[in-house]
Amino acid sequence: MADQHFSVPPPGPGTHRTTSIGLAIAAAVIITGITGIAFWLSYHHLHDVAAAHGLGGDPARAWAWPAVLDLFYLAGELLILRASWLRTVDYWAIALTALGAAGSIGLNVAGVGSGAEPLEYIVAAVPPVAALLAFGALMQQVHRWFDRTPVATPSTSVDAPVVERVVTPVEPLPAVVPPPPAEPPAIEQPTASAPIRYRDARCTTIRPLYDGGARPGTAAMRDALIAAGHGRVGDSTIRGTIRAEIEEHEPHLAALPSAVGRTA
Repeated sequence: MADQHFSVPPPGPGTHRTTSIGLAIAAAVIITGITGIAFWLSYHHLHDVAAAHGLGGDPARAWAWPAVLDLFYLAGELLILRASWLRTVDYWAIALTALGAAGSIGLNVAGVGSGAEPLEYIVAAVPPVAALLAFGALMQQVHRWFDRTPVATPSTSVDAPVVERVVTPVEPLPAVVPPPPAEPPAIEQPTASAPIRYRDARCTTIRPLYDGGARPGTAAMRDALIAAGHGRVGDSTIRGTIRAEIEEHEPHLAALPSAVGRTA
């Protein structure tokens, strides 16, 4: 009896998308749990530091004081998230996040006191560092989702004025109508390919840069996006999202030589 081979069809796009969403949700749940635990440990230790250095007689103020630091870089991360949604960079939000995180880590470590074992300083530094990394990882996933969301570009077209033309009727002259010539056989015309529908509307700004016969560099694409009114876009978004989608639709563009000039 001849051997029979059974092949299993590869999973379709829907399966990959469902798996990706499920993994993203699972990672978000774990990261959220890590963030909450790390913030609680950091907050509790900063409360002990405040109670031991001037606020021991007022429990309410001792518990409220850590918020001055921990909430700083929470607010900064949310402002960075807002800037990502607006496709811009908020340097003030980055400064708030950095100062809040540095203050929380520094005071957690300093609260151990002098003369302690090195491991005690590490134990004090782990919660604020873990909170910063976990919350940053969560915000990074949201940033990527924003980067894949198409941005509606405002229309800049201006309606042309309507000019009315007055035509004076002219009496036609009788003409001899020749017999119609024999019609040539119909030739089937090639059908024009349908235009590409990009998921990210910014691709329509970058695609013409390939018409010069070279693969555009990051700097040239960034300048084109700014000139088109899209604001400043991160290099990873330009290369990993916009250029990747263009070359996904037209794979032959990836084989073009790199443009000579500004490619950074």
